[in-house]
Amino acid sequence: MTQMAKGSNLPVPTETLQVAVSWQHGPGVPDVDVSALLLDATGRVRSDADLVFYNQPAHPSGTVRHLGKGEGTGGGTADWIWLDLAAVEPAVDRVVVSASADGGRFGQIPQLDIRVALPAGQPIASFAITDASTETAFVFGEFYRRNGSWKFRAVGQGYDSGLAGLATDFGISVEEEQAPQVPPAPPMPVPPPAQVQGSPLPDLAVEFPPFVHQATGKHRVVCPPSMPPGCRVVVEVECRRSISVTVYSCDEYGRTDELLLDAYEDEVHGRTLATVPHDRPLSLSVEADKPWTLRVLPLCHARRLAHTLHGQGPDLLVYEGPAGVLSFTHQGESNFTAWHHTPTGNPDWPDDIELLVNEVGRLDVLAPVQGPGVLRIGADGSWTISVGG
Repeated sequence: MTQMAKGSNLPVPTETLQVAVSWQHGPGVPDVDVSALLLDATGRVRSDADLVFYNQPAHPSGTVRHLGKGEGTGGGTADWIWLDLAAVEPAVDRVVVSASADGGRFGQIPQLDIRVALPAGQPIASFAITDASTETAFVFGEFYRRNGSWKFRAVGQGYDSGLAGLATDFGISVEEEQAPQVPPAPPMPVPPPAQVQGSPLPDLAVEFPPFVHQATGKHRVVCPPSMPPGCRVVVEVECRRSISVTVYSCDEYGRTDELLLDAYEDEVHGRTLATVPHDRPLSLSVEADKPWTLRVLPLCHARRLAHTLHGQGPDLLVYEGPAGVLSFTHQGESNFTAWHHTPTGNPDWPDDIELLVNEVGRLDVLAPVQGPGVLRIGADGSWTISVGG
């Protein structure tokens, strides 16, 4: 791993990367909330959608996502960003990794650094921030295009005007009273979804630290017991140059139970849905012939289907609209399925599941949807889903 100095740069692989802003938490230490900005050649965002942060955790292109807080690669606490440089839109010239300090200044935060790694955990670079003082927002580093490849630059630039000032500098319109702020920490323990009010999909209000596990071959993975019982979660698996990848849920005896995801592509980056049991931690069985990375995330990390979304392979989408018609197109050669999950409020039968589409090969079809729910997509190629037919 390269230890970088301020202002230095180095080439990085044009592929999927994980970025962690890490620090040592403790009494009196402000919390850190990380964000990413996608900038064009003028150094400005094209719209407010180019800011990815806790309240907007996925870019519409799907190439940059905020994964949330968890354990850092070197211990301590970290806030994680995921990005796929190979798929970043050509109009995006730079991806800036920044952060704001909640209720304090960066000079109060010990062991502050940024680390870049491959999905399987192999480190690429790190940059320690040693000169922070009164800043309330910070640009840690940036990924930028150079001669058809990508490089990472250690920036280390601070702002005294918080995330609002930083965002304004990059072209985002922020009204002072609506400036993005780090939300207060949720009460512990997090209530089960049935107790969260105000949404037809209450699981979207549930938060917990992302869980990440890496292995090769077939492994049973037991998730942390702190995940809220009865909560529906995003299960994401990533594997390169693989023959096949399968993910099953496991019963109370550790036996494979329900098939959650299967993919037969060279580059697998798929998402599916699982429900945390009421009486035990969530247990998953993953099998692949190459190294794989499993992530379990809150449901709010799923992409929202409001108008049109494009995707590749298995995915999980949140639809919050009314009853209507959805349009599905698929460019793959194998089976395409779309399942619609709606919560029942019954712990013994948490979901009503409706099969909207089950076709083989290329297709262009319409299917009715009965209202808000989660769409679980199974596919082997590219696809498009639109609201309203």
